[in-house]
Amino acid sequence: MSAMALLEVDEIHTYYGNIEALKGVSIEVNEGEIVTLIGSNGAGKSTTLRSISGLSPVRQGAIRFDGREIHLMPPQEVVKMGILQSPEGRRCFQRMSVRENLELGAYLRRDAHIKEDLDRIFDLFPRLQERERQKAGTMSGGEQQMLAIGRAMMGRPRLLLLDEPSMGIAPILVERIYETIAEINRQGTTILLVEQNANFALGVSNRGYVLETGKVALSDDSAALREDPEVQKAYLGT
Repeated sequence: MSAMALLEVDEIHTYYGNIEALKGVSIEVNEGEIVTLIGSNGAGKSTTLRSISGLSPVRQGAIRFDGREIHLMPPQEVVKMGILQSPEGRRCFQRMSVRENLELGAYLRRDAHIKEDLDRIFDLFPRLQERERQKAGTMSGGEQQMLAIGRAMMGRPRLLLLDEPSMGIAPILVERIYETIAEINRQGTTILLVEQNANFALGVSNRGYVLETGKVALSDDSAALREDPEVQKAYLGT
C-alpha cells in the first residue's frame, strides 16, 4: 500500500454475529481524493464504512489513518481523529431544527470557528439556511440528505465518509448534492463515498473499488471503471 495514503484499510475481516461480512477488504484513500465503493446490496460497502468509523469492530486486519492504527479505537475517538460520517438513511434528529442538527455536528469542538463553519454550510446548501428554524423531520429526503452532510462537515473532517447520498432522493436534487460533494472536495476535504448509483459516484470520484460479497473484486481509476464492460453491465445499466 502507498506510504502516502491518508487512510489504509488492510485485509479487514468484519462479522455480524457468526456471519463474515467483510472477507479481507483492502482499500486506500490518498489525501485530497474522492474514492468510491460501488457494489450491489449486501456487498459490504456500508460495513466497510462502519468498520472505519469503529461502529462495527474489525476481528482481523488493520485500519490506519494518517499512519496511526484506529481499528481498536471507540467511535468517538475516531471522530476526534477527523473521520466523520454521513450515514445511510440520513439519521437526522427529526424533532430538532436544522440549525440544532448542524450545531450537534460540532459537539466535540472547542474552537472559535463554529459560526464560520455554519456560514460555510449555508453557502454550500442555501436551502438549509432558508429552513434554518424548521424541524428536520418536516423536510424532504433530499433536504435531509443535505443536512446529514452538513452536520458531518460541522465536525471539520479530514476524511468525510458518505453512505448512499443519492438513496431515495428526487433526481434533480441528486445532481445538486453531487455538485456540492465535488465542491466540498475542491475546498480540501478527502472523501470516501459508498453509492449504488455508480454513474454519479464514478462521475465525481478519482478512483473506485468494486465490492462483491465482502471482497474487493476490482479497483481502478474511475474513468477506467466506467469503460469496463463488466462494470457497465452490472452497475451502469448499459
